[in-house]
Amino acid sequence: MSSSFDILTTSITSLCILQRKPIRDNRGYFERLFCDKILQSVLAAKNIVQINHTLTARSGTVRGMHFQYPPNAEVKIVSCLRGKVFDVAVDIRRDSPTFLQWHSEILTAENHKSFVVPEGFAHGFQALTDDCEMLYFHTTAYCPEAEGALNTQDPKLGIQWPLPITEQSTRDLTHSMLDDDFTGVVV
Repeated sequence: MSSSFDILTTSITSLCILQRKPIRDNRGYFERLFCDKILQSVLAAKNIVQINHTLTARSGTVRGMHFQYPPNAEVKIVSCLRGKVFDVAVDIRRDSPTFLQWHSEILTAENHKSFVVPEGFAHGFQALTDDCEMLYFHTTAYCPEAEGALNTQDPKLGIQWPLPITEQSTRDLTHSMLDDDFTGVVV
């Protein structure tokens, strides 16, 4: 069998898309979401240690922009199992030529894309439909003491959310705007 994925680059170094290749027949399809052997290059020699599943009930809801500080920085592979999301990663790597630039992808079950978010990026998404289910593969377990976040409305980021934001968690609403003291993270 040929590779289960095409690994597509983006305009931001290390940030990539996995284009999954389902095998179809009259029953439907078979699709591999993860293969350690094939994906070692995007995992930076790390292993998947945690898998999370989310449901976002209402269109317009935004979750994010979350990251973990080193030494708990993580690589995430994000897939949409149901619905449609506008998925965003922001480069927060200190001294990166694309520092604070963002890249977005539309993820759906039908387009068979996964977003690979490397260490040194903040991540979030907006649900474009009701009842969006997301699956996250992580190389580091969640550590509350290492959590960091950016404000989704920060003008320094300029993220262009496609829908008006209808809901956010209280925690996400209270993240500070960036100031000149934020110089990014070292990964």
